Amino acid sequence: MRSIVRIVVLVFVGFALGAFVAEQRAGTRSALLGEAPVRTANAATPEASSEHVCDACGLPDFTELAANLRGSVVNISTRGAKDKTPRGFGGGLPPGQQGDPFEHFFQGPGGPPQQKAPERSLGSGFVIDPEGYILTNNHVVENATTIKVKIESGEEVEAKLIGRDPKTDVALIKIDPPRPLKAVPFGDSESLKVGEWVMAIGSPFGLEFSVTAGIVSAKGRFIGQGNYDDFIQTDTPINPGNSGGPLIDMKGRVVGINTSIFSRSGGNIGIGFAIPIDLARELIPQLKNKGKVIRGWMGVMIQKVTPELAESLGMKQAQGALVADVVADGPAAEAGVKVGDVILTFDGKPLKESTDLPLLVAREPIGKTVEVVVQRGDEKETLELEIKEMKDDEVAEAGGASEAFGLAVQSLTPEIADSLGLDADTKGVLVSAVEPDSPAAEAGLRRGDLIVEVNRRPVPEMSAYSEQLAKNPKGKSLLMLVRRGESTIFVALKPPTE
Repeated sequence: MRSIVRIVVLVFVGFALGAFVAEQRAGTRSALLGEAPVRTANAATPEASSEHVCDACGLPDFTELAANLRGSVVNISTRGAKDKTPRGFGGGLPPGQQGDPFEHFFQGPGGPPQQKAPERSLGSGFVIDPEGYILTNNHVVENATTIKVKIESGEEVEAKLIGRDPKTDVALIKIDPPRPLKAVPFGDSESLKVGEWVMAIGSPFGLEFSVTAGIVSAKGRFIGQGNYDDFIQTDTPINPGNSGGPLIDMKGRVVGINTSIFSRSGGNIGIGFAIPIDLARELIPQLKNKGKVIRGWMGVMIQKVTPELAESLGMKQAQGALVADVVADGPAAEAGVKVGDVILTFDGKPLKESTDLPLLVAREPIGKTVEVVVQRGDEKETLELEIKEMKDDEVAEAGGASEAFGLAVQSLTPEIADSLGLDADTKGVLVSAVEPDSPAAEAGLRRGDLIVEVNRRPVPEMSAYSEQLAKNPKGKSLLMLVRRGESTIFVALKPPTE
């Protein structure tokens, strides 16, 4: 009897073992052939959600967007007569330093500027009105004597410059189209979200109507191109020739104007910048009616409130705009704003960064009275200020011209003078930072030095300092008289290399 039981058990074990081996072989075969392994009904595996699968594998379909916008994006070419001009594709270099990482977007692949050659520029633009109004970058059409636009049919039509704004790099041109054009609808760049899909259209390197896609990497980027920087950053591939083309959201609406890339080689590395369409849209009526943009002015020079400055000013956190200088007889001076004040709110809008202020002031109507809240010492004061028309770059970041020398400076406020053990009547401009391996570092300047003269001229405040730097001939060394402790020394800063 025991023998029979033993035989039955062995047979059962044999069958079970055989089934197991068969299942393993089937699984191995399925894996080798790329087939899905077979699961039994009793397998304890969680069911995959169809919604999650779609999220994981689904991508936006850009085909319909591209098809709808084909007739709205144009190719722009220009000719001019500048003594120095970029060779190859792209427009002229906007205000800034030659040789900086943004240069290649505007210079193109042809190398350095050539002497006494007629300017040839190639960029992009997009139709905002069926009658032929086209929005593009200022640097695409700046200094052009002839502007030509190639439309979808392949026809080239001469364009007229209607208006331009170098400060935001926006320009408006117009053609008389052979037939009505299709305008791009405007979106809302303010509601654009980081991580949202976007599409860029343009003519990179002259390749007409090229479409690329990516996401919004960041918003509100300040990249040092001017006082009105407020760029959308995107990893959408844009290259020389995309300048002036639209950045499109997934509803087919323009949310930005592609204008710049960060690159040390000239090629795209996934860091591009676009002007928010909300900013450009505000300028269009003035560009169309006046050919330029008239901005508000309050008459101050400002600088960033760093954590160190915030601590020395008795502030709990670094915010607002520190007033480094006040223009005599300007709106701010008339309102009672003083050097050393920190502007916390402007017309009811809080300032997180100093760069917020120029944008807010510029948008205000001329003659409007606004409330400005400033922190002065331990107290907050509310001042009333009347906005006047800006004549020049009168709202500026303090010490911007000195950045080429690797030097950051700030006003010497009574509080800072006291903390440094200086007399209350001490005048000068304080060195707040020195960049390693810069001309300032090579000259021996240090943080905490007090600059009292530039090129033998006294610089008792920021405006005088900035004026002397602006007057310094290009390529010439800068002579500074510096107070360090109880002694004074002369230092010479070599001109920055380009």
